[in-house]
Amino acid sequence: MSVSLSDSCFLNIGICGYGTVGRGTHDLIVKNENTIARRLGDVRLKVTHIASRGLREGVSGVNKWSIDPIEVVNDPEVDILVETIGGLDAAFEVVKKALLVGKDVVTANKALIATHGNELLNLASKNGVRLLFESAVAGGIPILKSLREGLAANNINWLAGIINGTGNYILTEMGNRQRLFSDVLREAQKLGYAEADPSFDIEGTDAAHKLAIMASIAFGMPLAFNKTYIEGISSLELDDIKYASELGYCIKHLGIARLSERCVQMRVHPALVSLDELLASVDGVGNAVVVHADPVGSTLYSGPGAGAGATASAVVADLIDLARSPKPISHAHKVPSLGFSKLMTDYEILNITGIESEYYLRINVDDHVGVMANITSLLEKSGISIDAVIQKEKSNNCVQIVILTHICIERVLNSAIAEIESLESVRNPVVRIRVASFES
Repeated sequence: MSVSLSDSCFLNIGICGYGTVGRGTHDLIVKNENTIARRLGDVRLKVTHIASRGLREGVSGVNKWSIDPIEVVNDPEVDILVETIGGLDAAFEVVKKALLVGKDVVTANKALIATHGNELLNLASKNGVRLLFESAVAGGIPILKSLREGLAANNINWLAGIINGTGNYILTEMGNRQRLFSDVLREAQKLGYAEADPSFDIEGTDAAHKLAIMASIAFGMPLAFNKTYIEGISSLELDDIKYASELGYCIKHLGIARLSERCVQMRVHPALVSLDELLASVDGVGNAVVVHADPVGSTLYSGPGAGAGATASAVVADLIDLARSPKPISHAHKVPSLGFSKLMTDYEILNITGIESEYYLRINVDDHVGVMANITSLLEKSGISIDAVIQKEKSNNCVQIVILTHICIERVLNSAIAEIESLESVRNPVVRIRVASFES
């Protein structure tokens, strides 16, 4: 079914950065133009300006092409700017300039929003324009809209998610096929799942950017990426994944945010996830987020977290939202980008040492009589009770002791670990992995 253009007006889109996401956004607008037009009525989206240093092959219907994104920002014919440059410095200057000159902006840049979002959102508000960024978190999963709008009547207690596909792919392969971390990482790079420099993914920075954005919208507070605890997966060993499985768990790299009273936890780290939990079944490059809220309870959002199609889907969704409420838009009818008209600025961000959790401990010890008794005695002295124990024989007269604790405060456990590591029979630093809790 075709849609008549006779009564349509056009919103001219300028795309800065024409890589995977920028091109994917353009392609989607062209491919689904009739569906988008039916949703918008008398408004049409049209990509008219592109800023990129790349080749122009296969690109048609664009009025202007520039290597300078500021030229696109300053062009009066551009109604909405899409920023898909990536990185921080150049993207920040482009988005800031666009907001200053009165243009709405859509960005897929999670690092930009997590790092400079407070400043940019304030700037957008002062200039009567909007900055939208659904595509910055979890690709094609509409998690930000769900937190901001679908769950708007709820008090959100916590959320936990697999929000980096690279890390999830690596851990899935290690668990399902008993492969070494280094081997899987090389394969992920060959497949395009990991960058040449994978540190942002495997060390947790990418997930922390996304978690900071979700926590801000969930709890109605300013973005606080710099206060997020971050721990990567590069030090995980195959033994830990095997032993976790024996205990009824898998290991996932999670982003967790929790609000209790006026205290917020924001942490990214490997975690044992019970095989009975839905997140345990999310494999490969997939993303998933569980949100627990009152009164709705727990809801799960899963799907592709990256890729041209998934991310472009979220970018164009934001463009459609802007087209449905063109400027000038009254404050009374504006959905705040962070979901709340008034943000809470006095929440305390809890230090990781203050959290309460169950813990997995792996301890390499000399195979001597009384070693286990010494370790359990130190834990008992600290008030830490044990839920399960596995003992594994290793080579060179070494034994691996694996302990699953009951809930305790992390700083108490840290003190106990320091005492355990001081024992003459303990060979290496104790491996400690938190256990994820999905209770309300």
